[in-house]
Amino acid sequence: MFFITGAIVVLACVFGGYTAAGGHLGVLYQPFELVIIGGAALGAFIIANPKDVIIKVLSGFKDLLKGRNYSKAIYLELLVLLFATFKMARAKGVLALEAHVENPHESEFFKKFPAFYGNHHAVVFFCDYLRLITMGTNSPHQLEDLMDQEIETHHEESHQVSGAVVTVADGMPALGIVAAVLGVIHTMGLISEPPEVLGKSIGGALVGTFLGVLLSYGFVAPMGQSLGALYDHDTRYMRTIKVGLLAFMHGHAPQVAIEFARKNIFHDMRPDFYEVEEAIANAPTE
Repeated sequence: MFFITGAIVVLACVFGGYTAAGGHLGVLYQPFELVIIGGAALGAFIIANPKDVIIKVLSGFKDLLKGRNYSKAIYLELLVLLFATFKMARAKGVLALEAHVENPHESEFFKKFPAFYGNHHAVVFFCDYLRLITMGTNSPHQLEDLMDQEIETHHEESHQVSGAVVTVADGMPALGIVAAVLGVIHTMGLISEPPEVLGKSIGGALVGTFLGVLLSYGFVAPMGQSLGALYDHDTRYMRTIKVGLLAFMHGHAPQVAIEFARKNIFHDMRPDFYEVEEAIANAPTE
């Protein structure tokens, strides 16, 4: 929604301002300039990136249209999940978690937390470290190092996608110049034509530079930045799980462990203490 709104604002302000100043929109209609810039950018993108990154970029556009995946309600659900998991481990022993972590997508317990259950990376991350705990891992410091390494790997992997988009944006002004130069070359072949023909041809050539800059800084670069921000929220969500798990491993009570996790959440999405207290009072059990 915000992506569409932003695009409308960019187009309205640029073309509305141009028209209000007396410009003629028809002059800007240069489809072949757009083909040169867009086609060259697409080709460069394919050359620069492996197949898996290209596929992830295509799926990333769907994420852009959906907007931010996280909210206070989703984090509140996560805190309740952590509390219910830790409470189960305290009451029945960590081996009680084994059935859930071995088949998380068949776990009726996890299905009670739909936002978490639908987040594949979070489910795998949480279950992998619960599995290590059930196997007897009792060193929070070693586990923390391993978690940090995995989170950093996930962060780098996801930012390959946003980085690929930003790289395309960085090249588009130069591709606009390429389109403009080709337009000037074409114009030189019309040097014997009357001024109105030459003027139209030169104007068309300059549109290439305009389109390259507009597409880069008005659309593609902001898209890359927005994708990066979305993936940063994935990282923050996983770090919240990490903080809660480590606090529990250090021997803190479930209520205290999730308070550690709560402090890791950004303020605009962080439930307050009393919201969490009310939510865990009705926490689902196994």
